[in-house]
Amino acid sequence: MSPVLRSPATGNDLRSALMLTLALTAARLVALFSTPLELYPDEAQYWLWSRTLDFGYYSKPPMIAWAIWATTAIGGDAEAWVRLSACLFQAGATVVVFLIARRLYDGATGLAAAALYGLMPGVQLSALVAATDAPLLFFLGLSVLAYVAHLQTVDARRRLLLAVGFGAALGLAFLSKYAAVYVVIGLAAHLLASAEARRAWSPPTAAAAMLAAASVLAPNLAWNATHGFATFQHTAANAAWSGVQLFNLAEAGTFLVSQFGVFGPIPMGALIAGVGIAAARRRLSQSDLLLLCFTLPPLLIVTVQAFISRANANWSGAAYLTGTILVAAWLLRWRARRWLIAAIALQGFVAAFFLAAVISPALADKVGLANGLKRARGWSQTADLILDRAFREPGLTAIAVNNRFLFYSTAYYGRQRLAELGVPLASWLLMEGPRNQAETAAPLTPAIGGHVLMVSYEGWRRGEMQADFEASSGLEIGSVWLDRKHKRKIEMFTGQGFRPSPRDPVSGLPASVPAASAPPGRPTPL
Repeated sequence: MSPVLRSPATGNDLRSALMLTLALTAARLVALFSTPLELYPDEAQYWLWSRTLDFGYYSKPPMIAWAIWATTAIGGDAEAWVRLSACLFQAGATVVVFLIARRLYDGATGLAAAALYGLMPGVQLSALVAATDAPLLFFLGLSVLAYVAHLQTVDARRRLLLAVGFGAALGLAFLSKYAAVYVVIGLAAHLLASAEARRAWSPPTAAAAMLAAASVLAPNLAWNATHGFATFQHTAANAAWSGVQLFNLAEAGTFLVSQFGVFGPIPMGALIAGVGIAAARRRLSQSDLLLLCFTLPPLLIVTVQAFISRANANWSGAAYLTGTILVAAWLLRWRARRWLIAAIALQGFVAAFFLAAVISPALADKVGLANGLKRARGWSQTADLILDRAFREPGLTAIAVNNRFLFYSTAYYGRQRLAELGVPLASWLLMEGPRNQAETAAPLTPAIGGHVLMVSYEGWRRGEMQADFEASSGLEIGSVWLDRKHKRKIEMFTGQGFRPSPRDPVSGLPASVPAASAPPGRPTPL
């Protein structure tokens, strides 16, 4: 017997799901090509990576850079083309949600799941931002779809091909974001919980899946091996289990509350209620069990991470896709159609408002949400301030900034003027060694440090920066207003003769900085 139920489907459901996806994608494309919001510096970082294709980068696997390279090769380097792949990946993920739900339940469940997923608050943001979540969710969905199809297939040859497809999709998910490990955890949980799932795998199909995944992932593993496993180390460092206050109930509570905002209040409530009902009854259908195995681990693991240290709201994103299908199936099974309609209507309203605010940020300002958009504002003006000063300084050998956000935003928004000026953009290092991609790839060195325009975000560590030069002069302070309440301040001076001060062998800081202050806190860029 198949370990999951196969239900009949109708062409009308598929057409409706495709029409829904096309409508959402069209609305997002209008927003992408209409918004005045600038690239967030992390997006500018990914754009800069895409200028030099590789199998890995300092903090992320390569998929996001490859996707940006593809879209900008078609349309150019404008913000909308940098972000375009996110919109397309989420369109694909919405269709995949329908296909998985249709296989596990029926077409009506697939359509409901596609609507809940496509209108999910977290997906609205993910579809309009160049980041790793959109490709992760798309390839994660493909891997789950291949896994479900593998379980439902009895033909040996087809099963082998689906196993290869599962492994390849899993490898591509890992190339998008290492949170794809939750698929492996979900697979292990399902195999432990379901004897029928275990019987569906044979040594040849298991070997084929592992070989396909390893083949796709091998270039990235090789890149990491030749770069000190930089991406793995950065991912581990994000857990922040050292140097911070551990065991924080407030952080765990904040994370759990954030899930109602990211997943949607009604779907999240339904998910919690469904888990509670299943635990009380101690009974699950095979389809429910499969989806729970892929949904619960990310939520539980990241909640524990938040309690131990901290966690961002999107770190549990691997749960959203399968969780949406489970919620749709439960609401229909409970005959809670009013709740389902309310969930879709509420999320539709939020999605419409979000798109309107992206197109016209003044709308967000009027309702008091300007703070949520300030990080996507003012970077082109900031780059202009820096480069206006640079063009007034004859004989510059470099421009150096002390903040990675300043580095990437200046690299993107000042790309044409930097090329005209003909001097390198560099990063000043506070510590003995680099701590991010900008400091790794473009550190300020004595070789380019003869006459440098130094740029300090909010005056941070300006004294230490000046101490690294034989002489400094021409202090200038500039500001960029982001909205009526927030502004970004930068301080600039010229340094002559870059001779870095000795760093403390223990803390890695300049000798002038007390060791007790290590590691230093960087300012939070506005």
